[in-house]
Amino acid sequence: MKITSAEVVVTCPGRNFVSLRLETEDGVVGWGDATLNGRELAVASYLRDHLNPTLIGRDAGAIEDTWQYLYRGGYWRRGPVTMAAIAAVDVALWDIKAKYAEMPLYQLLGGASRRGLLAYGHASGGELPALFDSIDQHLDAGYRAVRIQTGVPGLGQVYGVAAAGGGQRYDYEPARAAARPTEEHWDTRAYLRHVPGVFEAVRGKYGPDLPLLHDGHHRMTPVEAARLGRSLEPYDLFWLEDCTPAEDPAALRLVRQHTTTPLALGETFNTVWDYQTLISERLIDYVRSAVTHTGGITAMRKLLDFAAMYQIKSGMHGPTDVSPIGMAAALHLGLAIHNFGIQEYMRHSPDTLTVFRTGYRFEDGLLHPGDTPGLGVEMDLEAAAAFPYQAAYLPVNRLAVDGTVHDW
Repeated sequence: MKITSAEVVVTCPGRNFVSLRLETEDGVVGWGDATLNGRELAVASYLRDHLNPTLIGRDAGAIEDTWQYLYRGGYWRRGPVTMAAIAAVDVALWDIKAKYAEMPLYQLLGGASRRGLLAYGHASGGELPALFDSIDQHLDAGYRAVRIQTGVPGLGQVYGVAAAGGGQRYDYEPARAAARPTEEHWDTRAYLRHVPGVFEAVRGKYGPDLPLLHDGHHRMTPVEAARLGRSLEPYDLFWLEDCTPAEDPAALRLVRQHTTTPLALGETFNTVWDYQTLISERLIDYVRSAVTHTGGITAMRKLLDFAAMYQIKSGMHGPTDVSPIGMAAALHLGLAIHNFGIQEYMRHSPDTLTVFRTGYRFEDGLLHPGDTPGLGVEMDLEAAAAFPYQAAYLPVNRLAVDGTVHDW
């Protein structure tokens, strides 16, 4: 099982993806996802110029040893670029190992712990009628849980809400192809006044049983987050996500003191060390990291086992800037662990699905990774070549009152 080839593939079928292709001396190919939205070429270079040369000749079956070799051996640890690159190698090695074993990856991880993974979709609208239409579309598509994002009166485009005009959904891909980031404007007080009424209207129309989620996207101070969490308690949210920037774990202590709304956090984290205080003090309820950004299956399994000791569940990041390879990795891991919570699921574009041939399925609100040996995702290199890289950036946020740069 010696690795004989390591190749980075960058393609843009509607948005940029970075993939790693590893091949063994027996011709078995494994795929990994290394996509880091808006910073894709940094990870591509880290793999191509620094990690890939060290992989040739290594035993593809020595996954734990290879993980430690790449993490500890580089001296400079952690960070999104490093951990996305390590994740790509790790997932590709798991793909290879499962293909050698001739079984789907989840079987190597201990077998299925459930029939499928409850998934939530992204319902949004600038105003209530558009939001209701979006919720109805998601329910018609089979979703049994929805994230609710809405426009804010007096503001223009805001995170997570369908773009105006052209039929292009903003919550499909917020990164814009441009020479520099677009700029949006924000007013937290207007947002805090508006959001509780939105959830009151949604609960009034759809009743108490539909799981509802909401993403604050790091835009509140701890006091503001506590205020929002308390104001949303009557509407029984499944979770409030990223209510405040979490670089300071003590901020979550304040939020916890003032609200019982469940909290999900961590999509910008990339190691278990980011979570240590949040988990050990039970300051969150759901772990939001993506396999792609957190060192791969090897690291995420350890992180989620740690979380399980504190009755904290998974809520793995699953936007369309995680490729189908990364999504498949999350599904295999989510099916196997005991403390699964919910899986974010945004459907990829038709062009993306011509490049990535997927085996996972979505039925009756549940995702399943499928039973093809390995991850169940293969990449069509000829199709990928038809979609060259395009520079794109996530937006930058500024406060409406004076233009100060704010968390987007």
